[in-house]
Amino acid sequence: MAWRLPSAASLAHFCRKLNRLKTLEESTMETSPSRSLSMLDLILLGLGGMVGVGLYVLTGTVARQMAGPAVLVSYMVAAVAALLVALCYAEFGPRVPGPGSAYLFTYVSMGELWAFLVGWTLLLVVLLHSALAAQACSGYLDAMFGHQIHSFTETHISTWQVPFLARYPDFLAPGIILLAFAFVSCGARVFSWLNHTFTVVSLCVILFIIILGFSLARLQNWSAEEGGFAPFGFSGIMAGAAICFYAFEGFGIITASSKKARNLQKAVPMAVAISIILVTTAYILVSTVLTLMVPWHSLDPDSALADAFYQRGYSWAGFIVTAGSICAMITVLLSKVFSLPRIVCTMAADGLFFQVFARVHPRTQVPVVGTLVFGVLTALLALVLDFDALVQFISFGALLIYIFVAASTIRLHFQKTSPPRSLGSASAEPEANPSGPLQPVSDEHASGPKPGKLQPALRPYLGFLGECSHGTAVTWALGLLVASAITLSGVLIFGDSALHLPRWGYILLLLLSGVTFLLSLAVLVAHQQERVQDTFQVPLVPLTPALSILLNICLMLNLSYVTWLCFFVWLLIGLPVYFGYGIWHSKENQREP
Repeated sequence: MAWRLPSAASLAHFCRKLNRLKTLEESTMETSPSRSLSMLDLILLGLGGMVGVGLYVLTGTVARQMAGPAVLVSYMVAAVAALLVALCYAEFGPRVPGPGSAYLFTYVSMGELWAFLVGWTLLLVVLLHSALAAQACSGYLDAMFGHQIHSFTETHISTWQVPFLARYPDFLAPGIILLAFAFVSCGARVFSWLNHTFTVVSLCVILFIIILGFSLARLQNWSAEEGGFAPFGFSGIMAGAAICFYAFEGFGIITASSKKARNLQKAVPMAVAISIILVTTAYILVSTVLTLMVPWHSLDPDSALADAFYQRGYSWAGFIVTAGSICAMITVLLSKVFSLPRIVCTMAADGLFFQVFARVHPRTQVPVVGTLVFGVLTALLALVLDFDALVQFISFGALLIYIFVAASTIRLHFQKTSPPRSLGSASAEPEANPSGPLQPVSDEHASGPKPGKLQPALRPYLGFLGECSHGTAVTWALGLLVASAITLSGVLIFGDSALHLPRWGYILLLLLSGVTFLLSLAVLVAHQQERVQDTFQVPLVPLTPALSILLNICLMLNLSYVTWLCFFVWLLIGLPVYFGYGIWHSKENQREP
């Protein structure tokens, strides 16, 4: 039998499979029967997910090696990027609640293949984040006992010099990981109690650091004699911001827990915004105190806050800071360990991952297999991976996910949506619920203004856009916006010297990419958007998510090329999983005739 090329029709059908959207159903999107989380609970979850390694470890590392006292500016830049993404999360959370929210956001707005890649990346980020929190907690516990564990390991185990691997294994970190998974296996109630307790202790310690630290501040530590405020210049501030962005990565747990919120529509957006503002304030104040207490070049990158008090002769304060840091690490670890098996369970329930991970314990509602498998895997990663490599990988993965979330926000605003479909009867009409979880619908069933269509006032002037099929112009404009944002970011970050271009070539490339970015925005603005009543929507769409995409790409370009290469390899590993299993076992594939 002669081998034949696939027909155009079969190729088009295959491409449609890759871009099919998730159908939201009442049975899968119903909220928990016991909505036990108040807005305060959600805020504490967000604080517990964000206040940890970033505050107690990265502040000293960035100040010592990248930005100097200007680390507080790095945190400001990272906070702006985080807030822009948080606005997108605040809109999607109430409309598409559930674990692995970024994955679900992409599935209902961008398509199945993109959702799988986001879920695959999210899986690695949470794995690495859990390992990093365990390593940081291990380091501070070791410091409390005079680094005896560190000395014993170095003495009895030979070290190695392998990229991405630690110089020697951290045997304490896997034990912390397995203990955390054991607590989380007891259910959400135990996790919530532990998280609240450790978060309150951590916040009290941060307040203690700020008050005592300002009383010990010396302005001469920012003087020119000590290197000045920004000894590494603008490039150092941006490189520091790319690492500092890691510190804000934990706010996604708020939307992941939104199904248990009492007032889903108001509590989730308010909790996301308040937690971001509180954490940003804490980071700025602590980094200011740290660099005013002692010269930035004398900081110990591994335990800068405690070391600063030790340098000033306040050993008792250094011990309190160490205890608070351990509480903060535990809250971050618990939040990641809690969400990790649930992300896998969500993907498995959709058919994009192996079905064995979709099984949950009937009493505790904990994904047993996912908790066991990924608990062991996280322990192995914490045992051997290098701390600095973990930070770079997590920052890159989080930024990549947030680019997809921002793009999904733009896409969703130009789609007509309806309430989720009920499984009870195919003929039953769903009750109107504009503030509930939504799904795209076709134009023939829509009434009123149609999102994605050219605005009537602009049709006489932009008639060529009106001739495009529904959604085509928006799709192409969004793709062009992302491509131009990558080019524009590359020009801004690397400059004319790194690109080896003549001055006129650099200016021309900057103008072309900038104009293309603005024209893409103009095309999107020219189309109608959907306005949903009684729920939060991101302001100034498409400008707000477009700025988020641009800023996130700028931060990604400040990370090492090896980090880019490693994540590219991880995505290549995930593609056979999707094309070999997910595309055929997907629930959306089962619905197709």
